[in-house]
Amino acid sequence: MLSSILPSSTNTLSVSLPVLLTTIFASLLAGFVIAKIHMYRNHYSKNFVFTIALLPVLVSAVIMVVNGNLGAGITVAGAFTLVRFRSAPGNAREITTIFFSMASGLAIGMGYVVYAFIFVIIVSLAMLAYTQMKFGETASTQKQVKITLPEYTDYNSEFNPIFAEFTNGYKIEQVKTTNLGSLLEVTFSITEKDSAQQKIFLDKLREVNGNLPITIQHNKLGLNDL
Repeated sequence: MLSSILPSSTNTLSVSLPVLLTTIFASLLAGFVIAKIHMYRNHYSKNFVFTIALLPVLVSAVIMVVNGNLGAGITVAGAFTLVRFRSAPGNAREITTIFFSMASGLAIGMGYVVYAFIFVIIVSLAMLAYTQMKFGETASTQKQVKITLPEYTDYNSEFNPIFAEFTNGYKIEQVKTTNLGSLLEVTFSITEKDSAQQKIFLDKLREVNGNLPITIQHNKLGLNDL
């Protein structure tokens, strides 16, 4: 059941038309399934999902041609590596989807169609389950608060009562002057108690800083997901 549908010859390519069509349509179906899984509750671009949908059939076609030829297989692997590193870097999930798509194409290209679809179905169900469970998402309430205030304000003490009421912890991250030194911009890192009270928290801060600009934003972990 899990054996290859391709002939066992290691030196020549001898594939019947029905087998060739089976591998092509199986690859297209696998690519379509993987692309749809990637689109589920995820940010994506049209070009990326289009590529993912066609990647298995391209990989399987190349693997069928070099089937059994170790040297040619290594050359193809090197070509895939060059294509990957000449492309714009993506996030961790996009890289996982690329490898997922390539792995299914490799299996189908070797003739293991049933094995490939068992692999695709199980991994797809796992990805759906992890997405539904919000696996790996943090429940952190850490935020950055940037407060503009007059240069004479004692930022080390005047906000203490407000932060004590609305946060579980806070610290000063950065202080800089602005508007030719007449204003200060102080950045605090806070752990918010209740996000539903953010408007009240903001109003309290405005009372202290004289209604000057205040920015509240989530802490950023980095430019990439990795």
